[in-house]
Amino acid sequence: MASTAKAIEPIISAAWGKPQSWTLDSYRKRGGYEALKKALEMQPAAIIDEVKKSNLRGRGGAGFPTGLKWSFVPKDSPKPKYLAVNGDESEPGTFKDRYILEDDPHMMLEGIAIASYALGVHTCYVYLRGEFKFPAQRCQAAIDEAYKAGIFGKKLMGKDFELNVYLVRGAGAYICGEETALLESLEGKKGWPRLKPPFPAVVGLFGSPTVVNNVETLASVPAVFQQGAEAYAKLGTDKSGGTRLVCLSGSVNRPGVYEVSMFTTLSELIYDDKYGRGMPAGRKVKAVIPGGSSAPVLGADELDVAMEFEALKVKQTMAGSGGVIVMDDATCMVRSLWRVARFYAEESCGQCTPCREGTPWQTRLLRKIEEGRGEPGDVDMLSNVASSIAPYPPIGLGNTICALGDAAALPTHSFLMRFRDEFEAHIREKRCPFGDKPWGSFGDWS
Repeated sequence: MASTAKAIEPIISAAWGKPQSWTLDSYRKRGGYEALKKALEMQPAAIIDEVKKSNLRGRGGAGFPTGLKWSFVPKDSPKPKYLAVNGDESEPGTFKDRYILEDDPHMMLEGIAIASYALGVHTCYVYLRGEFKFPAQRCQAAIDEAYKAGIFGKKLMGKDFELNVYLVRGAGAYICGEETALLESLEGKKGWPRLKPPFPAVVGLFGSPTVVNNVETLASVPAVFQQGAEAYAKLGTDKSGGTRLVCLSGSVNRPGVYEVSMFTTLSELIYDDKYGRGMPAGRKVKAVIPGGSSAPVLGADELDVAMEFEALKVKQTMAGSGGVIVMDDATCMVRSLWRVARFYAEESCGQCTPCREGTPWQTRLLRKIEEGRGEPGDVDMLSNVASSIAPYPPIGLGNTICALGDAAALPTHSFLMRFRDEFEAHIREKRCPFGDKPWGSFGDWS
């Protein structure tokens, strides 16, 4: 298909694939740390205002305005302030942050420096997923380079402002991607989400004011000061500035990580020559998950929607972490939901009853239906269980401390809303209409 998507000048991914792109020397040759120099000449409050004007929104899932989040940190707190970088990228279908860490970690580090100066933060922790061995090596090497060059340390690039950055690897728990569970893990505790309020901006790490930002969010900050807030905002929509990374996987000819405009639609991402290049021969789109496995699924007739927070919100789904998963017409939706449901059942921390009891209950019902043992009433039961965890719509009315409950329930609601007939066919025919396939990683869940 000829290219119809709006052309953009890459920002985050501009240097990916270029020789030694992950080194300080390469980054500086491309103008690296010049944005930090500009920021250090500004007042901290002016830096925060500039980020607000840019309409930069968090790229980790919720899409909360970054500058607004920074402004919540109390300026007169006697306690130390912290910045925690969320690199615990564990959402199924999402694999963008690791590319930043591997190919251009100094972009994120520059964003850390700007944010820390604006917030009065002298200690930053970069929390990475436990399985990120190679990305962690690249990131640590970049941190070491920044110290050696005098960017971090006693003086922030010559400014009388101390900043120390530490890398911490988690132990592979998905729940630690939730910001308060991440803070608990950083403190050496079990990764259980905290009740909110109080919010981390007031009572966070070690009981002190803390901002938690995603890797891509902070990697986007230097561009705000290189281009100017207004220019950066104009790259996007009224409420979402800049560009964003999306992860395309599933039944497409060219899966991968792509930097796209906020105006790029799901259809363009799948079919455009610059991105997915269409479906395998003989296959058609059946469904698309637009923002990681927790985002409500869309049908094949809903693809002309921009991959932007507000546009997807209208469709009762979300842009999330940018994990776009394409399913073709040979896909069994019951089997797909079973796989998603089992992930959340296994990753639930067990702190909240609706999540602890409801997620395995969903999994048992889905296995029963998929294996041809379903009974009349099981689909309604599945819907009721999901509603007990988190009603839908709208998104965000869950009955659990953190959003993992929502993440487990939303796919169930949306799959049943759009593909209920397929679930009922499994029960009516007492088999999977798509035939027997190896269970693979599903394993045994009774």
